[in-house]
Amino acid sequence: MPTASAPHARGLSLLNDARLNKGTAFSAEERRLYGLEGLLPTHVESPERQVERVQRHLDTKPNDLERYIYLSGLRDQNETLFFRVLMSNPAKFVPIVYAPTLATVCKQFSHIYRRPRGMYISLDMSGRIEEVLRNWPVDDVRVICVTTGGRILGLGDIGVNGMGIPIGKLHLYTACGAVPPDVLLPIQLDIGTTNSALRADPLYLGLRREPPPEEELDAFVEEFIQAVHTVFPRCVIHFEDWKGTDAIRYLAHYKDRIRCYNDDIQGTAAVTLAGLISALKIKGESLKDQRILFLGAGSSGLGTADMLVSAFKLEGLSEEEAISRIMLMDVNGLLETSRTDLSPSQQRYAKTLPASRDLLSMVKTFKPSVLVGVSTAGGAFTQEVVEAMTALNERPVIFALSLPEKNSECTAEQAYEWSNGQALFAAGIQFPEVKLNGKTHYPGQANNFYIFPALGLAVYATCPDIITDDMVIESAKALADQVSPVYQERGRLFPPQSDILEVSITSAARIAEYIFDKGAATVERPQDIRAWIESLTYSPRYQS
Repeated sequence: MPTASAPHARGLSLLNDARLNKGTAFSAEERRLYGLEGLLPTHVESPERQVERVQRHLDTKPNDLERYIYLSGLRDQNETLFFRVLMSNPAKFVPIVYAPTLATVCKQFSHIYRRPRGMYISLDMSGRIEEVLRNWPVDDVRVICVTTGGRILGLGDIGVNGMGIPIGKLHLYTACGAVPPDVLLPIQLDIGTTNSALRADPLYLGLRREPPPEEELDAFVEEFIQAVHTVFPRCVIHFEDWKGTDAIRYLAHYKDRIRCYNDDIQGTAAVTLAGLISALKIKGESLKDQRILFLGAGSSGLGTADMLVSAFKLEGLSEEEAISRIMLMDVNGLLETSRTDLSPSQQRYAKTLPASRDLLSMVKTFKPSVLVGVSTAGGAFTQEVVEAMTALNERPVIFALSLPEKNSECTAEQAYEWSNGQALFAAGIQFPEVKLNGKTHYPGQANNFYIFPALGLAVYATCPDIITDDMVIESAKALADQVSPVYQERGRLFPPQSDILEVSITSAARIAEYIFDKGAATVERPQDIRAWIESLTYSPRYQS
């Protein structure tokens, strides 16, 4: 708690400081000491009562967008209470402050904007980005989540309206991983937008121009990276929702040079791998024996395929053998060698097969044991496709990961019904339980919040120079190992979301141990890694 001698920490100034404000929880003594008497209702409330008050307010709101707006206002007024609410029931509040609600938030971001949060670095600031970054009031930023808004939750390029994503993502670093909020910084790189409707919107808050040519963008991003490294040398850069080709290019360019991570590529890959490991434990099969067909060959599909190749190789397969077990299709059909439109990342997986746009025929030809949808093509996993997967496999693994719900390749109900209850299913959203033939099925949610808060906490603690693919794979294994035998018996592929904080801390301790074992940490190894990780975590308690 600030001292009474600090003018900025008294009276209304204190109540308007979200980091220090306790609201109605200020004690009578604190109210006298800090000049708060008469500025608050008389009754002193406990933090628990404040949480109850917030919950009652939320219950009166007509929809999750209004709940998001209310919670955003709470964050601006009382940061500790905001995170206390989120961490009291992550399974309930994460869908409000992140997906799926954020799709609606981002569509309307410029229209519902109220006050600044994070930083906006525009092309107009080229040549002085370091100077601009020094305007941020915290010296030791440890995680920056940065987007261009180029590919947001299936909405396409929405420019600065995409700022809702870094803000929401960093909320989850704290709510699900207990990373201290003071060390987190959301940043929007405003490079313009290809969305002409937004550029014409009088309330749009970003640059009203097309994005720059690749060469100019590369120079801008390089200046940003160098400026971050100078101003915040211990920071990890979390790339989020960049245009697919940019996402792949920049991760490939920077991942061996700086401490960085792309959640759309590596996070999706890790949570998919974790779900697959869990499914294979239920099936009693090994990873190296699987054949995996992807519908979707953008950054998420390619990133997941690349991680699976790495995981296959760890199980003893050669790279050629690993690649032979993976097939990808995109909007133009099978990735095959006669196509001239494939990127270098896609060419790696091109098959010497006839051209085909028919998913069902590819299922019958390739005979996959695992079907992964990252296509945003809603309904692409038809009844015929699921039935073909079931004919090939006693327990087909079907992951329909596209967001939002309308883009999901199939629903949980469809997957279970068309497979006669045999599918091991996960989606990008949380579908409700499905009752079929007297049995309850529990669809998994392959949500990246199982991965990036834990990985972020481990990197925050150990500060490795780079984040390797093996570290990300370790995060997937750590997650899968926390699915209990009871959950496995019920066909569940992920731990309960209600336990997300404990799951993240357990995963973070294991990732940190791996980083220490590999000699990659830049801090001294503690005797008890788990206890050390816990000592670094944030707890939403008022300062006294």
